[in-house]
Amino acid sequence: MVQAIACDQKKMIPCSLMLDGEYGQSDICLGVPAIIGKNGVEQIVTVTLTEDEKAKFAEAANAVREINGDLKY
Repeated sequence: MVQAIACDQKKMIPCSLMLDGEYGQSDICLGVPAIIGKNGVEQIVTVTLTEDEKAKFAEAANAVREINGDLKY
């Protein structure tokens, strides 16, 4: 990842990123593919998901939210 930034490689790398509507999710960090270059995350890549994959992604997001809720004091 550091090399992709330092060399402005515009390389697709899976990253945990804060989503803002991508994949139907907001205000949560999840692993998604992103283009990494000299400016860090330059673009979140949107992959077309099947309805089953969308449901599983949403289920995973809800599981992360639940765990995050347990971390609040």
